[in-house]
Amino acid sequence: MWIYCFKRILATIPILIGLTLIVFLIMAMIPGDPAQALLGPWATPENVVRVKAELGLDKPLYQQYFIWMHNLLSGDFGRSFVLNRPVVDEVLERFSATLVLGGCALLLSSVLGLLAGIVSAIRQFSWSDRFITLGVLLGISMPSFWIGLLMIMVFSVQLQWFPASGMYDIWQGGGLGDLLHHLVLPVVTLSLVATGVIARLTRTAMLEVLRLDFIRTARAKGLNERQVIFRHAFRMALVSVIPVIGIQAGFVFGGAVYIETVFQWPGLGAMLVKAVATRDLFLVQGGVLIAAASYVFINLFADVLQAMLDPRLKS
Repeated sequence: MWIYCFKRILATIPILIGLTLIVFLIMAMIPGDPAQALLGPWATPENVVRVKAELGLDKPLYQQYFIWMHNLLSGDFGRSFVLNRPVVDEVLERFSATLVLGGCALLLSSVLGLLAGIVSAIRQFSWSDRFITLGVLLGISMPSFWIGLLMIMVFSVQLQWFPASGMYDIWQGGGLGDLLHHLVLPVVTLSLVATGVIARLTRTAMLEVLRLDFIRTARAKGLNERQVIFRHAFRMALVSVIPVIGIQAGFVFGGAVYIETVFQWPGLGAMLVKAVATRDLFLVQGGVLIAAASYVFINLFADVLQAMLDPRLKS
């Protein structure tokens, strides 16, 4: 178990290095001059040269990368010229909001997806199985941003049950109840696709496990059906589903970009949209790097959890 975890952590290091290289090269290939975009109407030739020298954009590309990497290792992500504050402060502040939204959406989609998949598998070809399958297909097929707009129109504008935007009401003081009230619509919207995928694959995994010999043996020993399902079948099926949940975490946090825009959630996705529009180079690099690195660590955690459930990986 510990050897496997150590190997997975070592394998993560080159992935993170490659990630920094990809993020840097993508930003370098974006057309246009970042210094000129930052300066806007004050983009005189003298100012452009000065800003390029301050940002290190006048150096060769490989030197820019190594300077950026050296600064990253020392905890310096650069400074946002548009916001006039350190990038790491802005990114971590926004990332905490995205983590709340994405974490709640991933938790909701995992719980609902697993329960729906289990019910659909143990009641195969029943009306509940057909109803869940129909709901899964609808959830996967409909665009999340369209569902978000529809929910705003129904639950915020017409019924006025939930707020349409923001993370807190300015007059509520920012309490936990206020946060949960604002979370309902964006979390439900963001979790729909992941719920459908997890439910579908949980159903498939459960059906495969329920046909195995050890399940027949457990029933022959006199165990009740609930013990057979949850103590034996679900544990084995979960080994196949956990990597899928890790992959869906990436889609959930990636989908937060446009969900945050729809619901005006003050998270990392909304920040990146504005940073790209203003060509805030260091802010985009820092935001994309943190988002991608979090996806890598989530999958690392999923692999370790899978090893804890599957004895074949504990060596």
